[in-house]
Amino acid sequence: MVKCPPRYAILICGLAALLGGCASRTPAPVIERGGMPAKGPAPAATPAKPSEYHTVRKGDTLYSIALEHGQFYRDVAAWNNIDNPNVIRVGQQLRIAPPEGVAVAKPIVGPAAVETRPLVVGGVSNTDKLKREPKGGKQPYTEQAMAAMQKPEEPRPAQAAVQIKAEPRQAEEPAAGGEQTWAWPSGGKVIASYVEGGSKGVDIEGRIGEPVLAAEAGKVTYAGSGIRGYGNLLIIQHANNLSSVYAHNSKLLAKEGQQVSKGQKIAELGDSDADQAKLHFEVRRQGKPLDPLKLLPPR
Repeated sequence: MVKCPPRYAILICGLAALLGGCASRTPAPVIERGGMPAKGPAPAATPAKPSEYHTVRKGDTLYSIALEHGQFYRDVAAWNNIDNPNVIRVGQQLRIAPPEGVAVAKPIVGPAAVETRPLVVGGVSNTDKLKREPKGGKQPYTEQAMAAMQKPEEPRPAQAAVQIKAEPRQAEEPAAGGEQTWAWPSGGKVIASYVEGGSKGVDIEGRIGEPVLAAEAGKVTYAGSGIRGYGNLLIIQHANNLSSVYAHNSKLLAKEGQQVSKGQKIAELGDSDADQAKLHFEVRRQGKPLDPLKLLPPR
């Protein structure tokens, strides 16, 4: 056995003691610094409202869906990025309400004329009581200056008074949707009435070629034959979210996008997609059918 010098023995013992101390220590914890821990679950996406979408059924067209929900079919196509309105598929979900922040064009309703008149109190109009400064600017108060201000001015030849005769004003019509504003779209008799849950409008008897008139002023939002069961069809959008429907025409005279007035001839009565010559007339509010006889004047 080889004996180590004392100094080497001391060195070896020191190393052994150092290694033993390191082995007895617990390892330092490891901290992940990748990011702050989440305080809670991520917020779930807000689900779409069922009333904002329509699931395409067999037999549906984009035009019939728009009519059912009181929308303009071009708007529905734009909200769903549809290039061809004639191409939709069964089971497809279509947005039938404008996305948040998107406005929908409404029919233009002209403002009523406003007449301005001077306020007359005790025979003196408010324009006569306006105090005017002397034409030379502000002057210090004197009896002479006050007398000059109160003296009526003589009219200059170039500023002779002109009397304007007010034109007679036309009587203003009530807002669209009232009972007195609608007119009959055809002169025939009613042969089929509105039935809630059944017939969505009234059928008016007539002969082919008779005039079909706009029941109220508005904008034509559809002119065509793309809705099964309606034949040659016109739809007019009015104020107060109302629309009127004119079906089975033989000829359409108004065009899509055209503004029409109440009583204007918009089509000719016919029997397209019908069993006889008649006008099928509907009134809807946001797509929901109403009884037209409650809006049309009695006769």
